[in-house]
Amino acid sequence: MISQEILNFRTNGRGTTNISTQLNAVISASDFKVGIANIFVQHTSASLILCENADPTVRRDLEAFMSRVTPDGDPLYQHIDEGPDDMSAHVRTVLTDSSLSIPFSTGCLLLGTWQGVFLWEHRTQPHNRQIIISLYG
Repeated sequence: MISQEILNFRTNGRGTTNISTQLNAVISASDFKVGIANIFVQHTSASLILCENADPTVRRDLEAFMSRVTPDGDPLYQHIDEGPDDMSAHVRTVLTDSSLSIPFSTGCLLLGTWQGVFLWEHRTQPHNRQIIISLYG
């Protein structure tokens, strides 16, 4: 069996949002007992990461790393249609993940103790983002 749902999120601009609770709510409301959840973000300037969920400095350090690797306004970039963070956001997305596949059982993702699923907004301004969660069980 397969089930699919679209979730909508409003980001605050560049940074991470833990979406594990919303994903688990979809799984819990389903008729599935065991399976795989495929989570997909429908954007080219935001991504998904499986990351440390307890210490926010981990995600701040990831952001600092990405800022060094893909600086906004780099003269190397030609694609700047939507501002200096446009191409750097696309590069960040390519370097991370647009989808994750995670097993689930009894209503929740089988994440490790310190793991969370995060939507990582790469643009500096707030955006509306859609995530598709497909359940296979």
